[in-house]
Amino acid sequence: MPQLGLLHGRAWASLLGKLLRPPGAVCIGAVHSHSQVAEAVLVSQLKPHQEKSNFIIKTPKGTRDLTPQQMVVREKILDLVVSCFKRHGAKGLDTPAFELKDFDIAGQFDPMIPDAECLKIMCEILSGLQLGDFLIKMSWKDVRHEMVAKKGLAPEVADRIGDYVQCHGGVSLVEQMFQDPRLSQNKQALEGLGDLKLLFEYVTLFGIAEKISFDLSLARGLDYYTGVVYEAVLLPTPAQAEEEPLNVGSVAAGGRYDGLVGMFDPKGHKVPCVGLSIGVERIFSIVEQKMKTFGEKIRTTETQVFVASPQKNFLQERLKLIAELWDAGIKAELLYKNNPKLLTQLHYCENMGIPLVVIVGEQELKEGVIKLRSVASREEVAIKRENLVAEIQKRLSES
Repeated sequence: MPQLGLLHGRAWASLLGKLLRPPGAVCIGAVHSHSQVAEAVLVSQLKPHQEKSNFIIKTPKGTRDLTPQQMVVREKILDLVVSCFKRHGAKGLDTPAFELKDFDIAGQFDPMIPDAECLKIMCEILSGLQLGDFLIKMSWKDVRHEMVAKKGLAPEVADRIGDYVQCHGGVSLVEQMFQDPRLSQNKQALEGLGDLKLLFEYVTLFGIAEKISFDLSLARGLDYYTGVVYEAVLLPTPAQAEEEPLNVGSVAAGGRYDGLVGMFDPKGHKVPCVGLSIGVERIFSIVEQKMKTFGEKIRTTETQVFVASPQKNFLQERLKLIAELWDAGIKAELLYKNNPKLLTQLHYCENMGIPLVVIVGEQELKEGVIKLRSVASREEVAIKRENLVAEIQKRLSES
């Protein structure tokens, strides 16, 4: 996942305060990266007495200008992510960084329940974004360290570990390693495998086991992880596999970081934490490219009704009518011209994807009605002025 710069001191203080609150708390970090914390510690240790700092001014990542079409796509992604977080009981926390959306669970709980929920959230978001098929690779930092990185293993054990590093799978792989007498001599590794077995039980109950793969080759490089680690990758379609492999890296990642908060607490309180980060900017680029490939048209406004007139000198009537719609909570607009041509107004609605047009003219005023036109079908009906708002609301609720 993209690494970000230092978290602002006040923002980290805010985050730390949230994480040090009573157990049971869940929070959404607007867009921060856990890796910033390790950088902050390093800087504080290297420059404890320095009064002046040298700054290098850079354009922050994630702050590029966006067109109206791009803004629509990005907001839809963010809305889906945040609504999923809130569905799982999250509280908001905003920090001045970019590129990620985080979900963290802080507090002392029974093993693997919060971890399983984080994996469930990741699956819900990636499924809702309709990016294509995906897989969440999962490992256990201590298991990997003890079985792969630690020196002094007997050659035959090292060879056996090498076989497992090449494997990936579900609970059956965990069971196989659990029962292997040549790999069951390390207590810490056994505990990790036991927790992984429990985690697979929970993700099976959540209905996402087929999206999770235990993979010992996964090694996220951030030192503060203390247990389960995971990252989500998109899988290529058969057509993509034949032509060119999909290589976008991970689109979401996370893990358990039980020792991180205590590093910033003067009293050294330990606050177990597990969390995930959604790579919003990376996902945005993928969605944007897919829409270009398939030529999808994007609506840049949410206008529901356009107020038009076929005749000159009807600006006042249009203004009265649109005020009535606005006051009723209907999203409406008109052209900022005194006497626009009707064809110009209708073309504007078609180009902008506005579903309904209300038309007022001399004949309509005389009869006390307003014409309501469907842009898609071009069908028109006359509605009594006093019934117009109710009719529009009915149609919008049915669409």
